[in-house]
Amino acid sequence: MQTRATGLSKQESTSDFSKKLLKLAVAGGAAFWVTDFLMAVSPIAAAYKAAFSFSSLPVALVEALAGGMVIAFSISFFLLRFFSRLPGKNPIFKALILSFSAVVIIEVLSALGDPAHAFTYLVLDTGMNIPRILALGWTIGFMFDKQNRKV
Repeated sequence: MQTRATGLSKQESTSDFSKKLLKLAVAGGAAFWVTDFLMAVSPIAAAYKAAFSFSSLPVALVEALAGGMVIAFSISFFLLRFFSRLPGKNPIFKALILSFSAVVIIEVLSALGDPAHAFTYLVLDTGMNIPRILALGWTIGFMFDKQNRKV
């Protein structure tokens, strides 16, 4: 198996991959969380919190941080690992494709979780997730482009 960087040992290239993965995931998770925070203090968040039984803002923000980091690590991993296999040339576009694929998976799982209220969850959850996922995907793509830009 060949390493990506010529002349580097497998351990060095693994370390480089891990560093890039961590930077992308932290940046994407932070963008997700900041967007979630801005939405949480908006008036529309009251209906969202009531629909999903979030009792307090701090609990919702901690859950958003954990969820955002899981999604960001997943998208960052797939972007780094399968970059050349994804359609398009722009890293931001590729990260957004992965991000919106994650939204589809999340929404299907949400609908399966409570089939009696699937439509309500689908509409509310999709509406609240699109801005968060857009911020996460754009940030990961931007950071990927910044990391790999040739000087």
